[in-house]
Amino acid sequence: MDELHPLRSLRNGEKMAWLYLERSTIARTVGHLSKSAEVMKIVNNLMKAPEVAVTMQEFSKEMTKAGVIEEMMNDAVDNALDSEDIEEETEEEIEKVLTAIAGETAAQLPEAVRKEKLKQPATSKDVEESVDDEEELEEIRARLARVRS
Repeated sequence: MDELHPLRSLRNGEKMAWLYLERSTIARTVGHLSKSAEVMKIVNNLMKAPEVAVTMQEFSKEMTKAGVIEEMMNDAVDNALDSEDIEEETEEEIEKVLTAIAGETAAQLPEAVRKEKLKQPATSKDVEESVDDEEELEEIRARLARVRS
């Protein structure tokens, strides 16, 4: 029996070492958690949740306004730079100049071309584009109304 006694004491020593390690780890963890709790309290005191919520709502409204304004500006620029109107005006001016210079023969040519253009029905693409433009305009108006309210 005396031979087993040193082995038992060795095992007990290992158990004690493990218990000490476990307890010291738990103590360190508790210390870190208490420090984290203190930091969270300080942050909560510094950050007022209702004020942050109001600020975020105002920020959201301003961003929506900026988006609507940007879309309106882009549409205005696109409309201002629309080349179809300029092309039509240019064709009319060229027709006037040709009529003044060449007389009746030149005056008849553009009319024939113009009549052919009138005979061609509007393509489905043109109709789709106009519908898309109207839908976009309605969407922008709805967003603007939401921003104003």
